[in-house]
Amino acid sequence: MGFWARTAITAFALWVATGIVPGIRVSGLISLLLAALVFGLVNAVVRPPAFLLSLPLTVITFGLFLLVLNAAMLGLTALVLPGFSIAGFWPAVFGSIVVSVVSWGARRLFAGPAATAR
Repeated sequence: MGFWARTAITAFALWVATGIVPGIRVSGLISLLLAALVFGLVNAVVRPPAFLLSLPLTVITFGLFLLVLNAAMLGLTALVLPGFSIAGFWPAVFGSIVVSVVSWGARRLFAGPAATAR
């Protein structure tokens, strides 16, 4: 799956999160697309070292700390992007869950049979 397809899926997942989770707001379509790009960049650059640093805590909590890490990545995206806002910790956690589930479902739906066989 290409870069633009992943970005479109992330934008769709963020849009769903803004509709479901109170406290997550986006000011328009351009902000939504920018949020998807920034979120992808944050997940590609910031998340791997943050994951490695938090690995002991993730192991101790049996992986539950990954919810906090994903919420932090979503919060960082909202921090650097003026048209995208999150009202606090819990909206970020629930938003990250919604974004993860919707992204997973959309990728599974649009990837085709070759990607599901892996």
